[in-house]
Amino acid sequence: MNTYIALLRGINVSGQKLIKMAHLKEVFETMPFGRVRTYIQSGNVLFESDDRNTDELCVRIERKLKEVYGFDVSVVIRSVGDLDAIIARNPFLVDMLKDGEKLYVSFLSKEPAAEAMEKLMSYRSEADDFQIIGREVYLLSRQGYGKSLISNNFVEKKLGVIATTRNWETVNKLAVMGKE
Repeated sequence: MNTYIALLRGINVSGQKLIKMAHLKEVFETMPFGRVRTYIQSGNVLFESDDRNTDELCVRIERKLKEVYGFDVSVVIRSVGDLDAIIARNPFLVDMLKDGEKLYVSFLSKEPAAEAMEKLMSYRSEADDFQIIGREVYLLSRQGYGKSLISNNFVEKKLGVIATTRNWETVNKLAVMGKE
């Protein structure tokens, strides 16, 4: 069995696309996935599956969510091993963050085109430093995510891919939970 983390995009935000985590867990169990667990309300689901094709898993989960909830939810999947590698590749020194600085990771549905990455990189600033590594955008926000130009929607628009963003604490917690 492989342990995966499904990162749902845009649920339970500003009263939109409301999904209760207990019900979401039940939906995943009917698919059927093993050892299903959720973490906080932003749509993080850990589960086990024999499937190795994460693209097919995404399609399956997105179809099921549309069937059950009646609205589209984009899903990005990473394995526990992927999360460990994402944490290890972090280009920013977490121990060196100053007051008010926070680190975020935008998980991309696929690796973006080089031209799109170049365009996005032109938006680096003192307030928003970031790096694109593989299928992730690491954002060091110095003024808070709410004030950052490099929002999830901005990343999607500039890179032309689906993205869903989590703070660094959530990324690390999901990696730990995936090994439990």
